[in-house]
Amino acid sequence: MKTVIPLDDAGADLATVGGKGASLAALARAGLPVPGGFHVTTEAYRAFVADFREDILAAAAAGDADRIAALFAGREIPDPITAAIRAAYAALGDDVPVAVRSSATAEDLPGMSFAGQQDTFLNVTGDGLLDAVRNCWASLWNARAIAYRDQNGVPHDDVALAVVVQELVDADAAGVMFTADPVTGARDRTVINASWGLGESVVGGGVTPDTVVVSGGAVVEERTGDKRVMTVRVPGGTREEPVPGDLRRVPVLTGTQALALAELGARVQALYGSPTDVEWVRRDGDFSVVQARPITGSGPRVEEWNDSLKGDYLWTSGNLGEAVPDVMTPVTWSFVRLFIKEAMSASALPGFDLVGNIGGRFYMNLSVVISIARAFGVRSALAAIEQVFGRLPAGLEVPPLEMSRLRIIRTVLPMSVHIRRKVRTNLKGMRPFLATSLERCEELRATIRSTSLASELAGLWPQAVEPHLVTACRMLEAAGRQGGSTLVLTRARLRKLAGETDAEAILTGAGGEGELASLGLLTGLGRLATGEITRETFARLYGHRGPHEFEVSIPRPGEDPAWIDAQLAGLRDVRADAEGLLARQRKAREEAWARFAQRHPRREAAMRARVERWAEVVRDREATRSEVIRAFWVLRDFVLRAGELTGHGDDLFHLYLDELLAVLGGDAAPLERVPVRRATYEMYAALPPYPTLIVGRFDPVRWAADPGRRADVYDARGAVLPAVDTVTGFPGAPGVVEGIARVIARPEDGGQLRPGEILVTTLTNVGWTPLFPRVAAVVTDVGAPLSHASIVARELGIPAVVGTGNATMRVRDGDRIRVDGARGTVELVGHP
Repeated sequence: MKTVIPLDDAGADLATVGGKGASLAALARAGLPVPGGFHVTTEAYRAFVADFREDILAAAAAGDADRIAALFAGREIPDPITAAIRAAYAALGDDVPVAVRSSATAEDLPGMSFAGQQDTFLNVTGDGLLDAVRNCWASLWNARAIAYRDQNGVPHDDVALAVVVQELVDADAAGVMFTADPVTGARDRTVINASWGLGESVVGGGVTPDTVVVSGGAVVEERTGDKRVMTVRVPGGTREEPVPGDLRRVPVLTGTQALALAELGARVQALYGSPTDVEWVRRDGDFSVVQARPITGSGPRVEEWNDSLKGDYLWTSGNLGEAVPDVMTPVTWSFVRLFIKEAMSASALPGFDLVGNIGGRFYMNLSVVISIARAFGVRSALAAIEQVFGRLPAGLEVPPLEMSRLRIIRTVLPMSVHIRRKVRTNLKGMRPFLATSLERCEELRATIRSTSLASELAGLWPQAVEPHLVTACRMLEAAGRQGGSTLVLTRARLRKLAGETDAEAILTGAGGEGELASLGLLTGLGRLATGEITRETFARLYGHRGPHEFEVSIPRPGEDPAWIDAQLAGLRDVRADAEGLLARQRKAREEAWARFAQRHPRREAAMRARVERWAEVVRDREATRSEVIRAFWVLRDFVLRAGELTGHGDDLFHLYLDELLAVLGGDAAPLERVPVRRATYEMYAALPPYPTLIVGRFDPVRWAADPGRRADVYDARGAVLPAVDTVTGFPGAPGVVEGIARVIARPEDGGQLRPGEILVTTLTNVGWTPLFPRVAAVVTDVGAPLSHASIVARELGIPAVVGTGNATMRVRDGDRIRVDGARGTVELVGHP
């Protein structure tokens, strides 16, 4: 029985030394620069666990990783194995610092990467080596490794663990190299990540490294990361220390060194015969390979959709991100960018992107908005930003724009004057637009359907379709800006005079004698359910609104009879219909006004006028937003008809607008990009929703693979905000309710929600509205006082807490919770 063998031993195969060990042995035998060392084989592991193997398997089946850890800790390594390890270590030199790495037999296999599932120990010396070996063995049975094997169908009784012991290179720099682009799969690009120190901070994702891309024997891209921390040697192990200020923004690699690394990567790839992931270290200008594995999961080639790579900004998916919750197809992103350009020109700043596409999802650049507010020293503007986009966590430092305060002011002031004039002009046309938008959209859709030539359809875009979309967006901008700070300040003033509960009651009824557009889908379904309107009328008036209303590749409710049937079935199972809830809230509003008049008789008239102005702004904003969405239905019909006329069907959703128009003009070249675009879309759509707040450069794929990922905030600078155990947010709508929490990710899963339960979800939009009458309360991760959940819950008198940031992380499905909508708190009462 060989329990210890040399690093480059010819018998160092997968069964004997595990995946990592076999790889390092092959590299060493090929003459590649690999630090010296030896293997502690799987035979040594099996001899150690022989007496308690059945106990391990029983504990693994029960998911009791702590029990297994205790079994390993309570046993000594047999003397013959101890002697062999000590002899091999002594042959390296006197008290040489080593890296002790786990190497499982189910590791680095084709199609699977078990990277990070077992443990590694650095800077181990002397007697600490035996403890490190035993701890590596035990890590085969930690909770992560057990769960990963279960998920990948690897039987527990088939695995064993070897240990690789190598001289520790006291590296001044280290990182990871991919011999094919890990995002796009392009094999003509070598991507190198580099940072200062030993490299654990890079591998573990704790630092934003430099990125260098080599292609065709030249450096073609360079991004210098903000390298805040580095892993360094200390007696008995390692620790992370701040990178000296003069090195943080200094490139780790020279161009010559990057090319040398790429050549080293090419040698490793040639040995494997496929693209590889190479961990490297540098000491005094010399490079060594400390690990290499085939790149797993390399499906079809994809693109990278990631505007977070453009700079160090704070991005949020709050507010508009609630209305655009899906991964967007390319043509939808084209339409959304046009929407933003016309509807949010007031928040733009030349030279900086106001919105971004991060992994296919919509984000707004809060660094732009906050930098403008700070430049003008407007504290109320900062408060307004939170009212609209949600609260920022305490301690989160917002990256400023690299633009002086004076330059911001000089740029924004002339734009503000122009925008005010534009808003005044557009407001004059808003009422006529709202009165005719429905008929105009019907005309456009009919014209689109009647086109018989691709060239004819292409001509409709600049002649009719684009002008209507632009007009709709400008009307929304005018509606939202007509009241200045009315939306924010009225609510704050009223809460101060009337108290939180009465203020929220007074602010209901924003629809006045008409119908608030946010509630249109719900009231329309009610009218349909009672026979007041037909399905055709419902589709015509309300069928453009839904949970995915910006994504043009998804059918509208008005096109989907099954969606309508599902909602009608739900209405038969609610605790109160919408009309009943609205009537109850009208009574609460009248009683609140009576109390206000009694307390502040001289202020009642002025406050009523102010609230009516507030309600008018809300009505106009919601009505114009609804018409923008109706225009997006026109856009959907435009793309569908383009697919019919060209014979390329839904492939056209995976083109950008200019490409789609080119195809309509007879250019087939853009269609070559469709397979890659479709694969990219499917890759991002398979990932969980990203954090609400993102600071700096963000990798959606790497984040999704992290079992410790957070859904509230990601900070690439390495700053780790404390995870908060309590669940608090904005008071959305007052009232105290205790009940069963139902955690739901999508409105399509609304059938799980029983009458009287509490809806807990990431965010809501208009498409969630039909669920509201059946819930006792609403709790969201994302949101603010002016978000959809707040407005609809307030109108219906349903307690709500929005913008908690962590409700879906802290509340489990079936928990009993208490929601206080006035205080903005959620308390756990008990687990199921």
